[in-house]
Amino acid sequence: MSVQAATLPTSLNKDQILEEIRKRAPEFQQLRHIPQDTVDQFKALGVYRAFVPERFGGDAISPAAFCRLIEDIAAADASAGWVASFGVSATYLGTLPPETYAKIFGENPDTVFAGAMFPPQAATTVAGGYQVSGQWPWGSGIMGADLAGVGIKVEDQQTKLPLIAIMPKDKVEVVDTWKTIGLRATGSHDIKVDQVVVPKEWTFIRGSKPSMEDRIFRYPAMALASQVLAVVALGAARSALDFLHESGNRQSVTGAPKPGARPYLQSEYAKARGKYLGAQALFYDTLEEGYEELAHNDVISPDTHVRLRLVASKAAKDGAEAARMAFALGGSTVIAEGHPMGRYMLDAAAVAQHAFLSEGTWTGAGAAMFDEPTMPGYP
Repeated sequence: MSVQAATLPTSLNKDQILEEIRKRAPEFQQLRHIPQDTVDQFKALGVYRAFVPERFGGDAISPAAFCRLIEDIAAADASAGWVASFGVSATYLGTLPPETYAKIFGENPDTVFAGAMFPPQAATTVAGGYQVSGQWPWGSGIMGADLAGVGIKVEDQQTKLPLIAIMPKDKVEVVDTWKTIGLRATGSHDIKVDQVVVPKEWTFIRGSKPSMEDRIFRYPAMALASQVLAVVALGAARSALDFLHESGNRQSVTGAPKPGARPYLQSEYAKARGKYLGAQALFYDTLEEGYEELAHNDVISPDTHVRLRLVASKAAKDGAEAARMAFALGGSTVIAEGHPMGRYMLDAAAVAQHAFLSEGTWTGAGAAMFDEPTMPGYP
């Protein structure tokens, strides 16, 4: 099940890649997925090797550094940022047997993984592993993946947590189901599998303890999974605010004062920019604090753990609200079909709809603060 090392075709620098993504965003909307050449550019930026340990050829960067990169990509196009965010997969694949992990990332640290985990489908124990069949929704990034993972349940399973079976992308069928108004270009189609035998050493229990002790594998997995998605909303909000600022400096065609000279726009723009900046600052400060804590302790403290989840929910919600406020200030032209401001607003709103970031996660954080029972992913 090895993946051949990728030959990265681009010599463009980061700014050039981001500008190309920005220009191609309408194309991505038509495709409803991020094309392979752009995924290859993500590899050139180090997206998929970001969390891979250095001994396997990775960059082993911090969660905050990774999220800053994803925010930049999302500011160019939110769907591109969403697909790039799955570079985080190198962390939860850390629950694989070490030999399997080394085979995947030792041969190609730029391996792209996409998974559709729920609902787990029944698999049969056979000679050589598990025979897997079924269809799973929400396969974000599957179009550009090297490996695919699906959630299964088996008779001899010792835990209620889902078992994830990993197989080469060419063993699965992508069923075109992704037709949305937000994050339209993520290609989050269904993944269909028909009687594929997956060796047991190519499966792992999602949510179990990683098999390696690197600092990134000790960082709370659900917190990181929510953070890399939440930052996409910040990127979309940044683009909406930047667009509004640029258009606010243009002279009105009617001869009226330019938008940026109007007091109501000045006030509301400042509020929206402040909401974005506040969420962004708290987000990165907390991520950096948490990662630094792990430099001196084996585990994150319960208080820090809760805040790592909380700042993700806040970034998603405040990012979505800042993008909405910018859209509302954009005037009548932004309602045109295909206008970028509509895309920024809907993409940011879609981020905040994700289960890891939705309204229930605020309840989870509050319950944890009062030492009450809470959902998985909180201490």
